[in-house]
Amino acid sequence: MRGADYLIKTLKDHQVDTVFGYPGGAIMPVYDALLGSGVKHVLCRHEQGAVFAADGYARSSGRLGVCIATSGPGATNLITGIANAHMDSVPLLAITGQVASNLIGTDAFQEIDTYGMSLSVVKHSYLVTHIEELPRMLNEAIQLAQSGRPGPVLIDIAKDVQMAPMPATTLAFCDDLRPNALSASSQQLDGESLQLATELLSTSRKPLVYAGGGVGLAKASELLTSFVDQFKVPTVTTLKGIGALPSTHVYNLGMLGMHGTKAANIAVQECDLLLVAGARLDDRATGDLKQFAPHAKVIHIDCDRAEISKLRLADLSLIGDMNSILIELMTSLSSRFKHQMAHEWRYRCLHNKKELGFRYDAPFSGIYAPALLKKLSDRCLQQQAIVTCDVGQHQMWVAQHMQFNASSQHLSSGGLGAMGYGLPAALGAKFAHPDHTVITVSGDGSIMMNIQELATLKRYGIAVKILLLDNQRLGMVRQWQNLFFEQRFSEVDLSDNPDFVEIAHAFGVRSHSINQSSQVDSALDEFLASDESYLLHVSIDPDDNVWPLVPPGKSNSDYIEDNPNKTKAAPDSSQHKRPEEATQ
Repeated sequence: MRGADYLIKTLKDHQVDTVFGYPGGAIMPVYDALLGSGVKHVLCRHEQGAVFAADGYARSSGRLGVCIATSGPGATNLITGIANAHMDSVPLLAITGQVASNLIGTDAFQEIDTYGMSLSVVKHSYLVTHIEELPRMLNEAIQLAQSGRPGPVLIDIAKDVQMAPMPATTLAFCDDLRPNALSASSQQLDGESLQLATELLSTSRKPLVYAGGGVGLAKASELLTSFVDQFKVPTVTTLKGIGALPSTHVYNLGMLGMHGTKAANIAVQECDLLLVAGARLDDRATGDLKQFAPHAKVIHIDCDRAEISKLRLADLSLIGDMNSILIELMTSLSSRFKHQMAHEWRYRCLHNKKELGFRYDAPFSGIYAPALLKKLSDRCLQQQAIVTCDVGQHQMWVAQHMQFNASSQHLSSGGLGAMGYGLPAALGAKFAHPDHTVITVSGDGSIMMNIQELATLKRYGIAVKILLLDNQRLGMVRQWQNLFFEQRFSEVDLSDNPDFVEIAHAFGVRSHSINQSSQVDSALDEFLASDESYLLHVSIDPDDNVWPLVPPGKSNSDYIEDNPNKTKAAPDSSQHKRPEEATQ
């Protein structure tokens, strides 16, 4: 058995049945071992597409995502996706080939220090230069990626190690490496901390749950929902926390922060207790940290001690498994929590949610993106559809106007904010859930960054629905230039975009274009009914922006609701290249 064969066998032992990658010289032995192995390899058309696909696979399934690339440019092309997984705590294993061990350090063809380059964006990185090292390092890498706070781990394997026969003594050692042997032990919740948390919660008059992406990662959404139901606590979510409490839940006030709902931001600024569950209190959520939740005591629940008091000093921390902590809290509170919350607090939160909600009327015949996304959401919510998105205005519109019952239904590049994520992530999610409707919402800027993955969709015959919102602009950058740079629009004009319908047609993907609100209903029906990949190109007004918006450096109380520099003219749909006809 060669090192490459052992690698594939070990992946199978850890229930990995699908990997994403792109071959090359230094990883060829692994690709040889893949043949006939039973592990499905998905050939993406760019290494960044492969790592984003592995990310989407992992986020939607909760399983380990695996991507493979060769040395040099193959490895460097993975780095953005690895950083994305690191920022959003995604369990990911990146396997890269390296030049032969005797050539390392000689500037050999396609040699790069992958180990050193990756260190800042991984939980851990390994360089394997001896066959005897491979079993320990590989099994450890797989376990580490999934244990504690999940994240990416990279293992860089010299080509000669991949080709080397596994010594008999090493094989005997391998038999002792069992899956889950390195799983983190559960941490006992401190009794005094639990008592203090119970006291703070039971005496609070204006408590608020602040749910982040850690709730979904811990598979604690059901328990969080039970907690909110039992104690009737209003709840806000981060971008990554969307779905941690179902969007339709009566006490879900929506997303907080820069583009959060008014009801959510008001509640945060007025609460007297903030129960932070699996969130890192990043700048896009908090606004000016000195003015964030000024009246609140903070209880912070997280599995990662490093996140506690990193930005906002916690009055109390509960560190460990989210599920165990929530169970203990509910048990402790059930005998003490006498609905001490003022009825007025719940009433005010729910009143704001109703009265300050989004409106979907638009005074023109063109297509208003929020209204379109609301209609799409209404149509596919009950289908448990998985929605991925790129980064830009459309990302915020999805977060604001679509509803999700689980965190695994909403896949978005949160911490890194990587354009080009949406299409390959949708590809990965579809491989993880072939029977689910998978939709990616993209913009005309973002789609161009990994548009080559249309070929991957066609190659494998998988049905991903692509909703492309085209304003012929880099919309979010333009919005900021409009508001904060005196309308000096620098390098945001994309009016020379290609014909996206024809591009989709060239890749063999069904496509259609619309530019009037009267076309939306029938177009969405056809879009969702298709049993193959489908690109729906939607022309929207370049002057439409994302509201509300908390300006950078301001308090979440200081949101603006419309463009103070607005000189809006009637939308000119003729600027868009496509008529409304379909092409097959």
